[in-house]
Amino acid sequence: MIDIRQEVTDVIEATILVVATLFPIVNPLGSAAIFVNMVGPVAPTTQRLLSQKISIYSFFLLLCSLLWGVHVLAFFGIAIYAVQIGGGLVVAATGWSLLNRDTGRAKMEAPEEEQILENAFYPFTLPITVGPGSISVAITLGAHLPLELHEHSLFAPRVLIAAISGIVSICVIIYVCYLYARKAEELLGRSGTSMVLRLSSFILLCIGVQIISSGIKAYIETIGKF
Repeated sequence: MIDIRQEVTDVIEATILVVATLFPIVNPLGSAAIFVNMVGPVAPTTQRLLSQKISIYSFFLLLCSLLWGVHVLAFFGIAIYAVQIGGGLVVAATGWSLLNRDTGRAKMEAPEEEQILENAFYPFTLPITVGPGSISVAITLGAHLPLELHEHSLFAPRVLIAAISGIVSICVIIYVCYLYARKAEELLGRSGTSMVLRLSSFILLCIGVQIISSGIKAYIETIGKF
């Protein structure tokens, strides 16, 4: 006989595991500070639409990485360490660029809505919001979740519910953080915003370096097996 209460408890625990694992690496709060500085002054409607697009792109990127990441990499003959090294370089370069960005410059003119929305996927979703670190973690979760729920497939109902619920929770947080990033910037003021941006940029740079290091370590371990 199936214990429904235990089934629900297991799914909730697995959902919490997905959120707790992805949240630190996605880091919506730090990403929002970088996002609002890169976007510049835009209309509230544009920021809302852009936040929606980024959240939706993030959802599909994380879900596809979790469910099919290993198979896609295998199809193209790409090792996970290659994704880590290549993606880490992009993240580190972005962090370095933002770290040296002049936040005290004159106020920029508002960019055109069409132009700014074209950047919703790259670079605002990938790699600013969901970078190679998040993708590699999602791929790892894809391998771990069935074991956590004692299932044999990623497409078992309980695994799918936990994966989708956890990723939706992360994307809702991303949406809220990005939507109110401009208000938070106004609340912090110029000096507070500059401090948060520098700190977030430095963390982004460190994350990039860490991802590269992990990729190089995995590559060396692979060579050592031969």
